[in-house]
Amino acid sequence: MDGRILVAHHDGVYLMKFTGDVRVTLCTTVDSFLDSMFSDSLFKSVIVDLSEAECIDSTSLGILAKLSIQAQSRFDYLPVLVSTNPDITRVLKSMGFEDVFQLIEDKIENAEQLGELPKITCSDNDIRLRVIEAHRILMEMNENNRATFHNLVEMLEAAS
Repeated sequence: MDGRILVAHHDGVYLMKFTGDVRVTLCTTVDSFLDSMFSDSLFKSVIVDLSEAECIDSTSLGILAKLSIQAQSRFDYLPVLVSTNPDITRVLKSMGFEDVFQLIEDKIENAEQLGELPKITCSDNDIRLRVIEAHRILMEMNENNRATFHNLVEMLEAAS
């Protein structure tokens, strides 16, 4: 199933639900939403629900790391990340997401008020820059991530 991002918010409390196969094609959409979410003067908290995600790529993980880093630096808030898929949870833990999120492995119920974020189209160069940024953020999380993504980032930067 193609990836989708569903969102809801009320009085500064945000919920983002990733469903299906979440890939680089959604990075501009998520990045744009994060900008508007963090610009909300009422912002209090954010929960990211991956319980219906079938797969999530490293660029999307980098965007999630960016979300947490911004929430912590701007609002002194550690976001919640819900992951009920053991394969995705294993990846999250191996990349150090337990250090930058409150990781919950139980499903959230009653999400019927979520609305889908409209996808934003962007140029190949914009996608490339966002992929580089996402992977640089992952590399900063720990030494294992740095070793894993170093060559990819160098290759993408050289392609400019």
